[in-house]
Amino acid sequence: MGIKGRETSVKDAEELIKLLNEALSEEWLAYYQYWIGAKVMEGPMRSEIEPELLIHANQELNHANLVADRIVQLGGTPVLDPSEWIKLGKCAYEAPDDPYVEAVLEQNLRGERCAIDRYQSLANLTSGKDHTTHQMVVTILSEEIEHEQEIEDWLLDIDRMRQDLIKLRT
Repeated sequence: MGIKGRETSVKDAEELIKLLNEALSEEWLAYYQYWIGAKVMEGPMRSEIEPELLIHANQELNHANLVADRIVQLGGTPVLDPSEWIKLGKCAYEAPDDPYVEAVLEQNLRGERCAIDRYQSLANLTSGKDHTTHQMVVTILSEEIEHEQEIEDWLLDIDRMRQDLIKLRT
């Protein structure tokens, strides 16, 4: 980023780079959590949900790309060692030890809610101070909110299926 660009960004670029590296770490963990969850998931609606989780995984990977590019633009270095992701990320990676579709979705839902908090915080921090970073985090925030809604909808659909089966049995 050029001199004028740096002048218009957040005054404490080092703190922003630190926060962006935390977000970058979380995006890589989210990518893997979605990807591996889609691969091992079992249960109702798996065939409908799996391709959507892979789309979410690819969107998380795109978020990682955007965040890494912004870190470089700000004069920083993206996290170089994957072993640092778990240490830096505030949003926990949850291995899909229980591959049942609802368990995988619940894990991803917790991750999305944490990501929403992360990007809302970054949006608040950069609002009116760093328009480029602000625009990026708001774009990512919108996708994270969309992911949350889709997961909630799938969980509701599964619950409705369960309720319908209970009605049929009685």
